[in-house]
Amino acid sequence: MTTPQLVPGSPVSSRQIVDVSTADCCIVGGGPAGAMLALLLARRGVRVMLLEMHKDFDREFRGDTVHPSTLEILDQLGLAGRVHELRHSKISGPTLPTTRGPFTPFDLRRLRTKFPYILMVPQKNLLDLLAQEAARFPTFRLLMGANVTELVEGDGVVRGVRYQTDDGAHEIRAALTIGADGRFSRVRHLAGVVPIGTSPPMDVLWFRLPHLPTDPPTQGGAFGGIGRGHMVLGLDRVDYWQAGYVILKGSYQEVRAQGIEGLRRGIVAIEPRLAKHVESLTDWRQVALLSVESSCCRRWWKPGLLLIGDAAHVMSPVGGVGINYAVQDAVVAANILTQPLLEGGVTLKHLRAIQRKRERPVRFIQFVQTQVQKRLIAAALNSQQPMLEIPGYVRAFFRFPLVREIPARLIAFGPVRVHVEN
Repeated sequence: MTTPQLVPGSPVSSRQIVDVSTADCCIVGGGPAGAMLALLLARRGVRVMLLEMHKDFDREFRGDTVHPSTLEILDQLGLAGRVHELRHSKISGPTLPTTRGPFTPFDLRRLRTKFPYILMVPQKNLLDLLAQEAARFPTFRLLMGANVTELVEGDGVVRGVRYQTDDGAHEIRAALTIGADGRFSRVRHLAGVVPIGTSPPMDVLWFRLPHLPTDPPTQGGAFGGIGRGHMVLGLDRVDYWQAGYVILKGSYQEVRAQGIEGLRRGIVAIEPRLAKHVESLTDWRQVALLSVESSCCRRWWKPGLLLIGDAAHVMSPVGGVGINYAVQDAVVAANILTQPLLEGGVTLKHLRAIQRKRERPVRFIQFVQTQVQKRLIAAALNSQQPMLEIPGYVRAFFRFPLVREIPARLIAFGPVRVHVEN
């Protein structure tokens, strides 16, 4: 066997290694995919090291939508009750004003599930809970502030990673390395894997708006409006609204050139009831730009390495399903990998099986998202009509209960349900 080589990502490869650790599995990225996978493996006795480059889980405007599919998985783990004890709100479906009256594209309350709603939970709190639960098991170790700089390879197989902390360079040797480090995955880049992207027609400006007595009615916990070349949406976060202003892809500088006053005018033009709310927007530092992307890697693996979650497939924000597909990736990976990791026999067959099980659901929902973006959102953003127009035949279809249930089921669970195997 040849001496392991380093796939460099920065000049730290020449620095002295402080220590070398070993694990059955090294997971890079402490988001929903990485934290869930680490918990599932640790509770089954697999030696897991979870690396997170930041020193805490607190990130502004991270996705906070926990769908019924994830709530069912948490319920299997005995954690659903604890998640509901966190500060949260519930969303059953948005209502859009249209030229022919209010239109609700999906309503989760019709579904047969213990959790017929989307739980809005600050992602930081969810990740803290998962990490605390994983810490109950002696085979789990969490390293915060660990910035991966290189992959360690030998004989064409990834053998672990080298990472940097405040006290120097460290190395982990593991039977399997998993990249769960998000849409800008460092692990994916170091492995030379290039995602194949699409071109969503939109970007989103995220910001907070205060709760006021004059708030628009939101029976489903969310509201939205489309018109005059933009979209406005609001998600109830108990003590504030998490709001979004959807703009044409690449038009951010044009919108910003109109000043914060122009942004306020654009919001009120679509939703006049927010006139008082937007007075709280006084500086562009209150606004975060989400550059919308959608992509999928042709191959999620190489010998000794697996990509999951956004590292393998970046999801559009349509439907807010990103967290839930990442969690489903983690569950499928744990179901397939646990025994091979315990026995020291992870093969390409196992890695291929994970991609095979997850790729079709991912590509299917990305196809649905693309159709919504092209046929509804792009059309609305390119129109100067004051309000969204829903064709009569679409409304007619939605009068049938079975048809109404289709988008709700896709939002809640995706094309297939995923369960934790004992």
